[in-house]
Amino acid sequence: MSTVQEVAARKAGTVAFHRAVPRLARDPLGALVGFAEQAGGEVVRVNLGAFRPYLISDPADVQYVLRDNAANFTRDGKGMLWRSVKRLFGEGILAEGQVWAASRNTLQPLFTSRRVDALVDGLAASIHESVERLDVPARAGTPVDLGAELSKIVCGAIMRVLFADKVTVPEALRIVNAQNTIATAIVFRLVVPFVPNGVPMPGDRPFRDAVQQIDDILLPIVRAARERGDEGDDIISTLARAVDAQGRPIDERQARNDTVAMFATTTETTFGVLTWLWPILQAHPDVAERLYEEVDRVVGDGPITRAQLGELTYMKAVLEELLRLYPVGWLIPRVTVADDVVGGTRIPAGSDILVSPYITQRLAKVWERPGEFDPERFSAARAERHHRYAHYPFGGGPHVCLGQHLFYLEAQLIVATILRRFRFEVTDPAIPEAQVAASLRPKVKVELTLQPRDAAG
Repeated sequence: MSTVQEVAARKAGTVAFHRAVPRLARDPLGALVGFAEQAGGEVVRVNLGAFRPYLISDPADVQYVLRDNAANFTRDGKGMLWRSVKRLFGEGILAEGQVWAASRNTLQPLFTSRRVDALVDGLAASIHESVERLDVPARAGTPVDLGAELSKIVCGAIMRVLFADKVTVPEALRIVNAQNTIATAIVFRLVVPFVPNGVPMPGDRPFRDAVQQIDDILLPIVRAARERGDEGDDIISTLARAVDAQGRPIDERQARNDTVAMFATTTETTFGVLTWLWPILQAHPDVAERLYEEVDRVVGDGPITRAQLGELTYMKAVLEELLRLYPVGWLIPRVTVADDVVGGTRIPAGSDILVSPYITQRLAKVWERPGEFDPERFSAARAERHHRYAHYPFGGGPHVCLGQHLFYLEAQLIVATILRRFRFEVTDPAIPEAQVAASLRPKVKVELTLQPRDAAG
């Protein structure tokens, strides 16, 4: 840190314990956005007793932490929040240093734009088959659990094109259920991250049982692929051949860790985000009709192609706005390695940092009418008004999510396939509140009734 920085830097403002704790207990997400708003987007420290993280929300400051000086803000396993995450994912693609670099070098070729684009036909075929099965409840007028149906659609597609059917759809759905348990069970430790792992907490037993369920399914598959020396280009075969930074085969545990991380990355974001879409479309019928019109005009009656996805520009804007309001990876914790200055504020080494797309993407200083759903924010005419890190639902810098291009293609395919076939009505038109968990998800089940468009007229 330079002398000029030292002179100019200031101490962070603090949200007092007696203000922070009651507000977080009532409405955690609303409270965090409120703390950032009251600080004017400047760095602010939240006093939670033994845990006093720095909240960083201004887009320029987010860029500094996640990209410009990312080496000084790490996903350190010793950080209070990372301890809970590492209990599931361990070392690998979610680690730091050489272990992370080796995992990323192994997996990144599977997620290049060219590679993902080549998967469109397989994704489209699988999604068509899954959506076609919804004809039965649609013609019977039976409501469907949207989250459950989206899970089946996503798992069917991803297990086929990225896991080469090494994990069956029923097995994948069991893993999804286990991940749902983990996401909520981990909340107790996210709320009081200073409690050591050795001290029992509510949620610990469901967490352990869910991790064991995942391992019971995935470990035998990983072991079998390593023993066979699989030569395929799916995720599990690729990890079976992977080597570490010294060129030695990675051990079974790291292969397992990266398999679990890739499963979550390639499934949870898609069905998590799209669950919110349908109540929002019902609340904004003008948006829904524009989507129907675009899908009918661009896609027509034939198979959906990669070129057509590029023409679904309004749908892309709808998805961007959906991700702005409901980023599944809503919290990005970091730990400072050395003393630093962020946005003119001094931050000591060893400090816990909280960066959150949910907060930045709802700041009034960054977005007009931040609580409103408005896809036009991302139209070609308006898209360049915002800082690059005003909208970062997939993180940023060297740790940006590998699966973001896959998300957009898969989400477009799912939405287009459903809209081509059905009209819909959500049972409860209220847009569900977000539940605080390891990943963002609706608090309540979303049910809707589908009606075949040939019957709807």
